[in-house]
Amino acid sequence: MTELWSKAKEREFFFEALKNFAEPEQLFYVGDDNRYYAYWPKSYKGEKGTLQSRNALIGQFTEKFSVNLLQGFAKSNGFFAVQGIICEEIGLTSRSPADVAICRVKKRKQMPEDILAIFEVKMSIVWNWEWQNDQLICLGDYKSHQGNPGLLRSDSMLKAIGKSINIRVSGYESAKIPIIVLGNTPITSSYYKKVDHLYQAGIVQGFWSVNPSPIDIDDDDNIKCTAGKGFIRFDSYNEFTENLIKLFEQEREFFSSMKTREELGMIIEIANQESTYKEKAEKFLALIRA
Repeated sequence: MTELWSKAKEREFFFEALKNFAEPEQLFYVGDDNRYYAYWPKSYKGEKGTLQSRNALIGQFTEKFSVNLLQGFAKSNGFFAVQGIICEEIGLTSRSPADVAICRVKKRKQMPEDILAIFEVKMSIVWNWEWQNDQLICLGDYKSHQGNPGLLRSDSMLKAIGKSINIRVSGYESAKIPIIVLGNTPITSSYYKKVDHLYQAGIVQGFWSVNPSPIDIDDDDNIKCTAGKGFIRFDSYNEFTENLIKLFEQEREFFSSMKTREELGMIIEIANQESTYKEKAEKFLALIRA
């Protein structure tokens, strides 16, 4: 059974990393009290070091987790969930590939017409953990520690937004490809209106959290969704797949322009002379991009 993000998934990451290739010092901060913390607890007053070595490891783990999360839906529709795809035509290079995508063909180098959806993964360790006597002890949720995980980090949000805009402005080949930012935390209230505007403008088709319970005691910060549905938290795998189905149900197309009202009125008038709604839309898009 496919599972969403949880404490069990974080335990899996730590034990897998420690078993295969990592030392505790690569995964945990070491306090001056000789205790090993995933994050500095809010109560910690001692000297603090920095920890960069975990970033690449959790990045690899969460991308693999996302592939597995999407693979069942992809396979059931005859598609593939592919990690690290490259497509120069839409700005996805070897230095900046898509984290995960659903594609018609299973290969790393893709053509735009074979990319059906792009998922930018912005996940990290959410809870605080202590490594003690070869055991993991949960010290509390993200409100108990000093770090900002996942989509709660402003730099993660800005990187995801920047990557999405870069794909959109690389060419019209990306216009039909939905872009989802996949996380495992809520977002801060300062981004509520921003994500709704990005969603309504068609730049991003959603900021999705696949962590049903990121806070141990529910409060107002654990939002289900923003007012405009730019951010959504999924509480079950079935709910997640239902939204994937909606994403794939209808062909959508991104368009963006800045015209005078006279130009826009002329375009609308010309497009309106077509017979069907689809033909009107096709004429409108052709004129606005001319």
